[in-house]
Amino acid sequence: MKKIIQLLVLLCVGVNAFGQYPEGTVKVDSLYSEVLENPAGENPTRSVHIYLPPGYENTNKRYPVIYFLHGFTDSNNMYYNELQLNKLLDRAIATRKIRPVIVVTPNEHTIYRGSFYTNSSYTGNWADFTAKNLVTYVDKTYRTIASKDSRGISGHSMGGYGATKLAMLYPDTFSSVYSLSGCMNLYKEIGANSYIYKRLQDVESSEELVTGKKYFLENFLIAFGQAYSPNPNKPPFYADLPYYYINDSLVTDAKTIKKWSNNFLPNMVDDHVDNLKKLTAIKIDWGRNDQMDFVLLGCRELSQKLEDLGVNHYAEEYIGNHSNKLWTDNGRVLNDLLPFFDSYLEFE
Repeated sequence: MKKIIQLLVLLCVGVNAFGQYPEGTVKVDSLYSEVLENPAGENPTRSVHIYLPPGYENTNKRYPVIYFLHGFTDSNNMYYNELQLNKLLDRAIATRKIRPVIVVTPNEHTIYRGSFYTNSSYTGNWADFTAKNLVTYVDKTYRTIASKDSRGISGHSMGGYGATKLAMLYPDTFSSVYSLSGCMNLYKEIGANSYIYKRLQDVESSEELVTGKKYFLENFLIAFGQAYSPNPNKPPFYADLPYYYINDSLVTDAKTIKKWSNNFLPNMVDDHVDNLKKLTAIKIDWGRNDQMDFVLLGCRELSQKLEDLGVNHYAEEYIGNHSNKLWTDNGRVLNDLLPFFDSYLEFE
């Protein structure tokens, strides 16, 4: 009996030791940015979650920074309140998946549920906010290693797209990028033959569009439009679309198609090869069973385009869908994304 009790004590100690790690600190800051002033009614003051690693308060050490961008319909709050990103980071640091690092997650949710991290004359200059204002604020406020070699950028879905786009446009700010299911192009669900352009005729208000999931892809298109082809003279959604219907007839808007295409990553890389080659490391991954074909096909196209242009990168298609293999114990964030940045960011 005594041996059984001793064994149970050891097991309990083992479980506690495995399940508890030194905790980092999560700050929620508020940042006003003049570049986000806009006619659309978006709030130019944004909340930002800052994860500071365990021991930050007790040393004078400086840390590299990973900027993590949220997906469409999401916000910074979700990553901490629901996905508990801070707990995952605590575990990753304790188990040496990555050395202590600062992680920054800004709120770039908009009225139509996503900025696409793009400068827009209607909703605000989200790219400049992220790559300039936010980075400057974080470097001034926290003990960062204020160098591009110690800054990485990542994100999921819309955030993966945004991370890759910003790394491409601002290679003197970020040195490495990891995109999770992030690429997009005018394929399938958002292509010319998609039913959603016709369904938009049935949407009577912006409130109907952004409530729940019924009009998710239609909402997606309007957010695209406000980012890439805003039109302040076209209520109720204030955006031009590449395709639309007049009664039952499909109309193609070649000018708007060009504006959209110019913002999709596979089409951008030709003009940014030199910038991409300045980056220390690039990785994109995506699930083979992604529910959205335009993500799957866009990621494949981007990787092929980078290879054709001689841009070194890592690309991986794994067995999974849009999000089911990200945050689990054997998921991509803990076992792939964080070790990637541990390898390619410069630490003190």
